[in-house]
Amino acid sequence: MSSPSRTPVWFLFTRHWLSLLGAGLVTTAVISWLFLLPGQLKGHGENPYLGIAVFVILAVFVAGLALIPIGIYLSKRQIQAGLPEGGLDRKAALQRLAWFLGVTTFANILIGTQVTYRAVKHMETPQFCGATCHVMHPELAAYQNAPHAEVECVECHVAPGATGWLKSKTAGMHQFVQTVTNTYPRPVPSALESNRLVSARETCENCHWAQKFAAVKLRVISKYADDQTNTLTQTVLMMMVGGSKTGGIHGAHFGPGIHIHFAASDPTRQTIPWVEYRNTTTGETETFVTSGSKADSANALPKYEMQCVDCHNRPAHSFDLPESAMDKALALGQIPVTLPYVKKKSVELLKANYHSSQEAADKLPGAMVAFYQQNYPDVSKQRARDITQAANAVLAIYNRNVFPDLKVTWGTYPNNLGHQNSPGCFRCHDASHETANGKTITQDCNACHEPLAMDEASPEILKTLGIAEQISKLQKP
Repeated sequence: MSSPSRTPVWFLFTRHWLSLLGAGLVTTAVISWLFLLPGQLKGHGENPYLGIAVFVILAVFVAGLALIPIGIYLSKRQIQAGLPEGGLDRKAALQRLAWFLGVTTFANILIGTQVTYRAVKHMETPQFCGATCHVMHPELAAYQNAPHAEVECVECHVAPGATGWLKSKTAGMHQFVQTVTNTYPRPVPSALESNRLVSARETCENCHWAQKFAAVKLRVISKYADDQTNTLTQTVLMMMVGGSKTGGIHGAHFGPGIHIHFAASDPTRQTIPWVEYRNTTTGETETFVTSGSKADSANALPKYEMQCVDCHNRPAHSFDLPESAMDKALALGQIPVTLPYVKKKSVELLKANYHSSQEAADKLPGAMVAFYQQNYPDVSKQRARDITQAANAVLAIYNRNVFPDLKVTWGTYPNNLGHQNSPGCFRCHDASHETANGKTITQDCNACHEPLAMDEASPEILKTLGIAEQISKLQKP
């Protein structure tokens, strides 16, 4: 019998299936990595989730390296156990090696060109982030109904570089364990609340920046009354966005040399008892404290430097309240505005307590139809299609904003932009934040916007601007 010490390593390698499997894993990992290399060289811009694929490939590579010597060792043990000389058939070994090379080559081409590429492309999609994990369904629903619906999740939630990748993966593993063990919090805290939101300087400001001069912007707010005709009134505001040295909203908070820090007494940052304004250009520094609060107690609270997302905290995942959601749907023509009391009844149905989304789907549309059958039988007969359209639209509003199983309901995630549906701007601009000498943070409405019309039935300014007719067309059944 041949001595194992004189047996070629390549023969020992091809003789045991474990060493062949290990070699296959190693070559697959290397070739897959080569397919990903161009994307890695581009950095963060293409897809930060390339890091996940690289991590998996590294694990496969290490596993393959471990299996190769184990297979060779087991081959030696078999030879030492007394295999007959015929068992050391070198021709058979060469045939096994040829088969191995052919199979692994085919497998690597398939994995590299299809599986690896498709896996990475899938990890770029919001469906991977939002639909794969049930707990993220509320955020996915809000994302699909927001202005940033074409921006990939990773562009805002994963910071560039190795540190950002490591932080996101560490948080992801923790969240994965919570999901598998069903111990995740309900409702799931926002990224801002859990301090997992990437700095706006690394994300938002790749496309937007507060120092850019934006002059003024016109905003038209349509509101429908709870009366029979759903009376429309409109507020027209000229928003003083500003920027850079020109003042306005952005200029006052992010102008040259301006740095604002604040302390929050709650994780959602809705209660702000302490604000520090510092202008490194002029050397001016002022500290504002709310009435009843002491600077010493505020010093013990977490401090934050103000950034875009402290006001624009729901830029890609905006949830509505029932009234504002209905106003939007009516203004966009999604719900026929000529249906009597459609605003009032819809808000009533939206605020009803449903124990599950399925219960809402079972009860809400039928309740809408029953309302018109009982109170407006003629309308019910003549406009059955419009009533069905309204019922479906109201149900869609509910499904975008309320998720009973996750304890997400109206107002769970407040929007800090503005001050109508949540404290928003008034967290600081409430006239109760004072300096030691009695100076307060302004609450002057005209500092942020100039009203051109306030709750008017037919604002003259819209006619002057030539958009009154366009808006009125949306109100037609």
